[in-house]
Amino acid sequence: MANNPPPPRDPASTIPTLPKIAVIDLWKAFRGKEVLRGVDLAIAPGESFVILGGSGAGKSVLLKHLIGLIQPDRGHVIVDGEDLPCAEPAVCLQIRRKFGMSFQEGALFDSMNVFENIAFPLRRHTRKSEAEISARVQECLEAVHLHDVGRKATSELSGGMRRRVGFARAIALQPEILLFDEPNTGLDPLTSAVIDDVIIEMRERLPVTMVTITHDMRSAFRIADRIAMLRDGKILAVAPPEEFRQLPDPYIQGFLAGEPLEEEVA
Repeated sequence: MANNPPPPRDPASTIPTLPKIAVIDLWKAFRGKEVLRGVDLAIAPGESFVILGGSGAGKSVLLKHLIGLIQPDRGHVIVDGEDLPCAEPAVCLQIRRKFGMSFQEGALFDSMNVFENIAFPLRRHTRKSEAEISARVQECLEAVHLHDVGRKATSELSGGMRRRVGFARAIALQPEILLFDEPNTGLDPLTSAVIDDVIIEMRERLPVTMVTITHDMRSAFRIADRIAMLRDGKILAVAPPEEFRQLPDPYIQGFLAGEPLEEEVA
């Protein structure tokens, strides 16, 4: 049975100056099992922020809270000063439009070709002409170095190409915040490095804040300005990559070395 959480905290007392995203005392349980247990995070504008954690740590659940796909049991997700869980529906919609999300393995529509996948959000959420949509799709494909695949079926794409098409679709509406859900899962090391390079290039060229969840250590240290470790629904530590490597926490050091603690294999 879940333990009773401590009393809620005043969000105003914990928000740093002008974060792009502030997560404050966030709790979420499913069928009595606590998945998030008082998560606190502050992500700066323009930052590439990586959330590390093992399977079942709550990474995907936390990411879905950031974009408002899940309502917390308690706590706050504040985006540009607006508290997403408490926002009116119209305000909530405006906040969500600041986000672009790349799902695991691309999550492309197999019934559409590459061009149609990227054009989909433009047709649904804008009044652009077909000529304008075509130009924007091409810009997005060029941003991920796939300028000549627009007419390909999604079934013709490799795993790495699917991820990059997913990135192109995520930036189609020129979001302020990009969320990446396990962008390297299932990829070989060389393809994973290409994906990292594309993320780094987008960070440098686009005016966006990035949040990536992953368990891939090599990728995390390549793309992150700061890294957070999530374990059992709590944030253990947040630090820039080189400082993160030196943190004394035994779980973090075991995670870095690929060596589980005895309590996790007992």
